[in-house]
Amino acid sequence: MNEEKNRLDRFNLSDSITIGQGVTFVGSISARGYALINGDVKGEISVDHLQVGQYGVIRGKIISREMGVQGEIHNEVSCSEHVLVYSTELINGKLSYGELEIQKGGRVAGIMDQSFKIERTK
Repeated sequence: MNEEKNRLDRFNLSDSITIGQGVTFVGSISARGYALINGDVKGEISVDHLQVGQYGVIRGKIISREMGVQGEIHNEVSCSEHVLVYSTELINGKLSYGELEIQKGGRVAGIMDQSFKIERTK
């Protein structure tokens, strides 16, 4: 929880959204900042940073720069920089990413494509 709060502090909350546990949202979400999903979302999400909590389930297309997932994602994910798959997480579908980190027990089922190339400074 402290890790999620620290990440929230980096973003302007006026550009952010939270979908809490027990909430079902159907539609599209677009935010320049942070999205914390702990409920059930059906639709498209486009955000700078996405955090899917342990109770979060997303069924739809996702476009993000960074993301950490403790819940479930079903469909297509495009993440240009870093994806962190926690030990309790499942991504089921197509995952395009720049960098991928999977903790022991984390699961990715489907197609994985490192289509985003991260340029490193020397």
